[in-house]
Amino acid sequence: MSSKIAIAALLIILAVVNWSIAAKEKHLAEGKIVYLHLAPVDPRSLMQGDYMALRFSLANEVYKALPKTSENRSWDHNVDASDGYVVASLNEQNIASFKRLSNDKALSQNEVLMQYRVRNGAVKFATNAFFFQEGHGEVYQAARFGQFSIDDKGTLLLVAMYDKELNRLTATHDNKLQ
Repeated sequence: MSSKIAIAALLIILAVVNWSIAAKEKHLAEGKIVYLHLAPVDPRSLMQGDYMALRFSLANEVYKALPKTSENRSWDHNVDASDGYVVASLNEQNIASFKRLSNDKALSQNEVLMQYRVRNGAVKFATNAFFFQEGHGEVYQAARFGQFSIDDKGTLLLVAMYDKELNRLTATHDNKLQ
């Protein structure tokens, strides 16, 4: 009896995982491509390999626009979690810039809705790290933009890193730019 329960649980888990993967693949294939300007930091993590910590310029603008506490006019860093949406305008290259916090107004043709999260007093979009193969850090030092796929709900998925001319950064086996 317990082996049947274990097999059923395993099948349910596999179905949920595969459904999640399929949903993300659909998001990547059908989402609108946008670029967020970033300010990368490249720390090393012995447990996780090499990665680049990401901060986005747009997050700074969202932070400034968030409601402030009335006591000291500074934002409450003790808030555990806060989610919201920002309206960003896109230029001809699909580079996003802050327009306003979402207020349920209709979006114009060059605007997109993006979901953000506030965690530990910082505004975050989709992810705060980009992981890459160990030893390829030099390639990603030129990163100036993160390319994201955004769905109609404002959910962002990080696709790749790009340099200041919007050339995709990728590493090959010999650690050269492709």
